[in-house]
Amino acid sequence: MQSQRTSLVQEQQLKLNPRMIQALRLLALPLLDLSEEIRQELEENPALELVEDGASVSLDTLESEREQAESDHESLYDGEYSDSSYDGNMAAGSDRMAFLQQAIASEETLQQHLLSQLGLLPLDDEEMVIASRLIQNLDDNGFHILPPEELCPECPPEQLAKILSHLQRLDPPGTCTANYRESLMVQAMLAPEAPKGTLEILRDHFSDLESRNHAVLRKATGLSEEAISAVLEFIRTLQPFPGRAFSGTGIRYIVPDLAMWLEEGEIRIRLNDGTIPKLGISRLYEELASHTVRGDAEKFARENVERARFFIDAVRRRNETLLKTAYAIAEHQQDFFTMGPRGLKPLTLKEIAARTGMHEATVSRIVNGKYAQTDWGVMELRRFFTNAVSPNTQGGTLSKEAVKAEIAKILDELAGKGAKVSDRILAEMLHQRGIEVARRTVAKYRAELGR
Repeated sequence: MQSQRTSLVQEQQLKLNPRMIQALRLLALPLLDLSEEIRQELEENPALELVEDGASVSLDTLESEREQAESDHESLYDGEYSDSSYDGNMAAGSDRMAFLQQAIASEETLQQHLLSQLGLLPLDDEEMVIASRLIQNLDDNGFHILPPEELCPECPPEQLAKILSHLQRLDPPGTCTANYRESLMVQAMLAPEAPKGTLEILRDHFSDLESRNHAVLRKATGLSEEAISAVLEFIRTLQPFPGRAFSGTGIRYIVPDLAMWLEEGEIRIRLNDGTIPKLGISRLYEELASHTVRGDAEKFARENVERARFFIDAVRRRNETLLKTAYAIAEHQQDFFTMGPRGLKPLTLKEIAARTGMHEATVSRIVNGKYAQTDWGVMELRRFFTNAVSPNTQGGTLSKEAVKAEIAKILDELAGKGAKVSDRILAEMLHQRGIEVARRTVAKYRAELGR
């Protein structure tokens, strides 16, 4: 008979406490959701406060300042505002409540949406002021109310053109333009998948485009009927009045978490933290927490101060991790910043994890749902990760996005000649260019391109 014995076994287990779970959740939140999380934490934790105005108060001065505030702002101190969980300093209270009320009640306007991205642009202080003025000058369609030259008569033309070029690339693209024709032209310039001849037709043959005079368009551009149809189909996907998207309700917009651009041959990265309020800990609660008395009030203060410290540190770590990951991505995908999507190289989460020293799951969380403002438009960070699909003649590999860009380029060249091509012939043409792709893969990529 087999005997049973009692034995001791030592093993390690990782258990996530509620704070660790919160830190992981913050890591995965995009900018808008992070702002909502901060709003909720400000509501629930009285020890957490906004610190733009340095508005913490001490126990020694609290009573006198509160009495003065009550005499100066008597009408504001009623109901919930007289609760001791709020700071006695009215500047701090006003900032706190303004942020909460805005996050709860207000619906983002086009101007607010564009201004939230302004800090991502490589502009100096003077240009930032001009850019803000131009944004405030937009109507509901996203077009100029007054001509930019009248709004800023002292601006050199080249400086004004530079600022407008940057603003027109923000989300949604095509705003800060004179009319819907210029908006369509800007969107076509920013779209790498735009068929050949799109910009020429919008710029030089717009009246024929509006009248759908295909014969005149074919003669003027030298494009085939199929190529003209492809251009028209692409233009239908554009938004002639980009600002109108903000007049609806219940729509969720993309706010880039960071900006990545090429400047003087170097890749620059900037975190979009302008919409995230600076957080601090109330001096009142810190002093209560430091008391040696072990009453309920002191215990309540200590718990909330500790919770506030952890929350502030978790937000800071989230931002640092995002920047660290973005730098690693940019270092690997340098060709993207000069060539666009066709310059993307194969990249995996595992490679970035090795570069940054982080776990692969952490990299996955930090890139999921995050967007970057680039010279090629707003791009999801996950698009920088692409599989290797084929070797080239130099012995290297190409990414899926690069192969799709090459297919689009070949189709544009053939469309200009009025030629049609099968998937098999297209695969052979790619082979001649040193790209080995199966016919079925070509068919799949053409379907994704809508070509």
